Amino acid sequence: MFPTAEVSGDTANTLFFALTALGLLILAGVVLRLLLVPLRRLFIPAALIGGVLGAALGPYGAGLFPESMITTWAGLPGILITVVFAPMLIGMRIPNVRQSYHLIAPQLLFGYIGDFLMIGIPMLVCGALLMPVWDVGPMFGTLIEVGWPGGHGTAGGMAPVYADLGWADGGPLGLASATGGLIFGIVMGMVMINIGARRGHLRHAAGTGAETAPEILPREERSGLGSVTLNRDLVDGLAFHGALIAVAVFIGWVLQYLLGLVVPGVPLFPLAMIGGAVVQAVIGRTRLGDAVDTGSLRAIQGAALDLLVVSAVASISVPVVLANIVPLSLLMVVAAAVAVGFFYWAGPRMFRDSWFEHSIVNFGSLTAVASVGLMLLRTADPGLKTDAARAYALRAPFFSPFVGGGLVTAVLPAIAFNYGPWALGAGAVVAALLLIALARVLRIWQRPGVAAPTADTAA
Repeated sequence: MFPTAEVSGDTANTLFFALTALGLLILAGVVLRLLLVPLRRLFIPAALIGGVLGAALGPYGAGLFPESMITTWAGLPGILITVVFAPMLIGMRIPNVRQSYHLIAPQLLFGYIGDFLMIGIPMLVCGALLMPVWDVGPMFGTLIEVGWPGGHGTAGGMAPVYADLGWADGGPLGLASATGGLIFGIVMGMVMINIGARRGHLRHAAGTGAETAPEILPREERSGLGSVTLNRDLVDGLAFHGALIAVAVFIGWVLQYLLGLVVPGVPLFPLAMIGGAVVQAVIGRTRLGDAVDTGSLRAIQGAALDLLVVSAVASISVPVVLANIVPLSLLMVVAAAVAVGFFYWAGPRMFRDSWFEHSIVNFGSLTAVASVGLMLLRTADPGLKTDAARAYALRAPFFSPFVGGGLVTAVLPAIAFNYGPWALGAGAVVAALLLIALARVLRIWQRPGVAAPTADTAA
């Protein structure tokens, strides 16, 4: 039920050295971003820079890192993604849906419709073109939702899922997809912002260039990693929050074992997130509920995510990517067209007020990750004077746990493997159409320029 095999001292030392090397790569990524202006302008994360450097120094590049270390790194993302997901629902307070409906509903429907289209259309292209011509597998089309809305973290964490389903190439191809989505989301997002500024779509634009925050924050602008909520004589704050994550992971392992009796192959990380919800439900009824600090949990998540990205990218199999470069490139071109087309088609119809700002934050998270979406929003709305940031944050509890790297993403490869790309693609497109119909019924989807319903009428 649990992995309790013995780990020798030599194996532990090997793992420790592998983690040390990953730390050196992250630091190298920080230094390179500080030194190279193009990396700063493109907002490329230090972990991604370090991962690319690790791949360049690996067996497919300079050969500094041996194949054995790359193999060790390749096994880490599947573990680290569980640490990222386990605390996602711990300490979370669901916002009042009735009071926030007029902000949450358009953002939520826009996000789900866009995500389902990013699942469905690539899957249909996979079934109609890529499988007959390039003989790719039925899971090939899932690389877009896994790598673009999911990002490098999800793509790296899904590698064991693909491997368990008999497609070991899915892991490196997912990471290549995530890299393409990240670059496209940033570059195309900035192009769209500049076009929007010239056409007068931005309400509070300060210019066509991005306002970049300093890489090293001034002392007066620095915030702590979290709040101290327990007496240090009792336990260190990070140790306490790490223990909560450990309980969530343990519950996830139990759920995985029980589900495995009926549905084998369910990955651990979404079940650990459910374990986190159980932890929150229990601890929220005790005195320890007040000791939960989301800042400390996010600090642990952030460290795990950076290690995940650098290890996943550094261990990417370059020959696999090169062997599939043509169908993967075609799939990403299709995804790019869907993302841009959906932005200009649905944005003005679903957001009556500040449609560009509401849409651009979703465009960033649909093609890359949430941080890219927020970066694009800060560029389009430097003072955050619109309500796009607040609406985007309010929808998170109803969106992030499910798509773009959540529960739905986790089961996509299994659905494609068992039922084929046509069933998954058609199902996702139908789901998007049903949500559009729902938006029309709720009077959220209207002709561009129609006045928005008030909060009272919306509720």
